[in-house]
Amino acid sequence: MDFNQKDIISIRDFSKEDIEYILDVAEKMEPVARSKKRSNVLSGNILGMLFYEPSTRTRLSFETAMKRLGGSTIGFAEANVSSATKGENLADTAKIISEYADAIVIRHNMEGAARFVADVVDVPVINAGDGAGQHPTQTLLDLYTMKRVLGRTENLHVSLIGDLKYGRTVHSLAYALAMFGVDMSFVSPTELRMPQSIVHDLSKTGVSVEETESIHDVIDKTDVLYVTRIQKERFPDPEEYSKIKGAYMIDLKLLKGTNAIVMHPLPRISEIAPEVDNTAYGRYFEQAFYGVPVRMAILSLLMDKIE
Repeated sequence: MDFNQKDIISIRDFSKEDIEYILDVAEKMEPVARSKKRSNVLSGNILGMLFYEPSTRTRLSFETAMKRLGGSTIGFAEANVSSATKGENLADTAKIISEYADAIVIRHNMEGAARFVADVVDVPVINAGDGAGQHPTQTLLDLYTMKRVLGRTENLHVSLIGDLKYGRTVHSLAYALAMFGVDMSFVSPTELRMPQSIVHDLSKTGVSVEETESIHDVIDKTDVLYVTRIQKERFPDPEEYSKIKGAYMIDLKLLKGTNAIVMHPLPRISEIAPEVDNTAYGRYFEQAFYGVPVRMAILSLLMDKIE
């Protein structure tokens, strides 16, 4: 794939070979991400940040990635400090930012927003999460974490746990894991099952997929427990959220005797006990760091500035 001036909207736009190449570039970027080396390959370049939804790790890791490579950022971290509060539509905002920046990263509560923006501007657009749709750069850093921690992205069994209905991170990740032939288990309450359209798509790839409501059904065969929070902000009915929150708890008692690592896109609420944090099981803070070299790789590839 020629990455120069391309958009990153869905993980399904990539091939397995594309993903492997990005991960290889990210590994070369890691010393710069850890401040052990310096790079100015993006000196003079500007990244436009349009964050209509709250974000900590995604927004700050994109900013860090850009600055580690000598570039700079503009934009807003919440819609209420932009002209959206005056009624400016998304297309106009994006067009204006595209006049100032060399690429745009956008997070929006509307599914399909990133693809819409990509259709109206002439600079690369990166989807940083669109409602309950996709979050492709999170998926890339998730795969990078597996590669760095486990030494591989194939021959794995990954269990996705929690909110699989509204969780855009698991939607993207499931499609990517299928490209690598990874067997998957989906663990969730009935109300939050993985969309059946995704299950159907995965079944056509030949990978093994099972659905269950119990972690105990899958824990002994799992290499990666990918845990997600129950997303209160996606629930149309607060009472339904109250019934389901806290459905799963990952603690040392559950993990004892297993070889699983625990990953989480964060923020964590109560689904992983703090006692897991400083053990060999808990890899979610390390995972968050890996967002920096992965996003450094993405930005340098899109702007055709690979050293």
